[in-house]
Amino acid sequence: MDATVIFTVNGQKTTVITDPRRSLLDVLREDLHLTGAKYGCGEGRCGACSVIMDGRRVLSCITPVGEANGKTIRTIEGLADGDSLHPVQEAFLEVGAMQCGYCASGMILTATALLERNPNPTDEEIVKEMNVNLCRCNGYTKILQAVRRAAEKIRR
Repeated sequence: MDATVIFTVNGQKTTVITDPRRSLLDVLREDLHLTGAKYGCGEGRCGACSVIMDGRRVLSCITPVGEANGKTIRTIEGLADGDSLHPVQEAFLEVGAMQCGYCASGMILTATALLERNPNPTDEEIVKEMNVNLCRCNGYTKILQAVRRAAEKIRR
């Protein structure tokens, strides 16, 4: 049975009428045409679908859209400020922390959520937080470097 789900996405109040059990990823991609979050495994194990909901990274492929009711969501499309990239996006570009790019939006949003909570994480904390995000190109060393660089930028 369909329900009305109201939430804010990238600063805009949004209303969808849909089955509240539908995945948040499906609604973002199919209904709202925000395709930055990717479908990877469909089981919450790869992190390609990561978005930020009320300050925390969530795996949108396994999050029912009904759980987003009344919440605030940020996707990769809403991270930059106009033409100015977010510091995490800048850092990923500067160190070349993406190859094919499939995991990039999930990695960037996961790192953003971490750095908003903890702008000075240890390498262990970065690895623990980023652990659910898989990179098929094995860019982990550069991803760690990018998160460190983004942390420096945010602290400045």
